[in-house]
Amino acid sequence: MKKRGKGNLPALIMLFALLMLWQLGAMKVNAAYILPTPLQILQKLWELRAPLFTVHLPATMLVTLIGLVISLVLGLGLAILMDASPFWQKALYPVVVASQTIPTTALAPLFVLWFGYGIWSKVLVTVLITFFPITITVYDGLQSARVEMAELLLTYGATKRDIFLKIKVPCMLPYFFSAIKMAVPMSIIGAAIGEWLGAQSGLGYFSRRMMTQLDGAGVFAPIVLLSAVAMLAVGLVSLLEKKVVRWRGES
Repeated sequence: MKKRGKGNLPALIMLFALLMLWQLGAMKVNAAYILPTPLQILQKLWELRAPLFTVHLPATMLVTLIGLVISLVLGLGLAILMDASPFWQKALYPVVVASQTIPTTALAPLFVLWFGYGIWSKVLVTVLITFFPITITVYDGLQSARVEMAELLLTYGATKRDIFLKIKVPCMLPYFFSAIKMAVPMSIIGAAIGEWLGAQSGLGYFSRRMMTQLDGAGVFAPIVLLSAVAMLAVGLVSLLEKKVVRWRGES
């Protein structure tokens, strides 16, 4: 516990310093509708806790969860398919990369036009943002498996399934958790972007509504809540990674 506390001390010091700079800068500007202070944001977060925590946060988390699950299934499937077949690797890899060259903010209004203000327009924005890092990172993890080890198992009569489970999956797991730690914040961002551009509930929608009222603290309050949730989710994934990938860091 003491080592963990000492390890987090630099981050806490940096966070405190940034908050102090923010507080002083906002006090200097003295225009809360443009740049509220951290204390004003926390006060607004407490005042709006009922709608934020009971209505808008659950709506955003539902979009995030559905989008993340779809991205996991799609990303893992594409990565495994590209690893298994050179043909599919050549056919799919450029398409996966090209999908990230399209600005999400340009497609999000089209999703709203096609699917309305329901949940699926936001889910598609989330999937579009998150499936790419999962696909590419997991594929790199599968490719990192040593060919010599696979050839050795083949000489002992191992099947392709045995090689996949005993060599490729263990090599892929650290990459998989790295992909999840990237995808979780990105999925929350994707959900918020979708809600910002067209929704009837959610933290992104709430932040946009506060902007129309020139309520700077109200704009920042859901953003701070989203950041806290994302950091908590990444922390939980890191704890799970330590339980599952016990060999990471070993020589």
